[in-house]
Amino acid sequence: QVQLVESGGGLVQAGGSLRLSCVASGRPFNNYAVGWFRQAPGKERDVVAAISHNAGSTYYADSVKGRFTVSRDNAKNTAYLQMNVLKPEDTAVYYCAAKTNWFVKSYAYWGQGTQVTVSS
Repeated sequence: QVQLVESGGGLVQAGGSLRLSCVASGRPFNNYAVGWFRQAPGKERDVVAAISHNAGSTYYADSVKGRFTVSRDNAKNTAYLQMNVLKPEDTAVYYCAAKTNWFVKSYAYWGQGTQVTVSS
């Protein structure tokens, strides 16, 4: 198994930036693709971005394209989500998740989440 711990959330004004980190432990991090998800109150959890095990492939939801960047440093067992030009509608709990197969939809391992609040 792999354990995931997110950090970097907080309160930011609209137009600001935050960088979330997801630190993995337990298994070789480069075995896993990583996804970033978010869940706002009363809404479903949706994928925001994802990155393959070697960073060769990435995915972004339309709502964050051009504003968010996903990256990873396998030597540090860490994935990142750089969030720029934040909007109030980006307010949510953000989760990172890991899976072994990039082409499989579901993620097996999840972090505990970190709150991002964007004020207008």
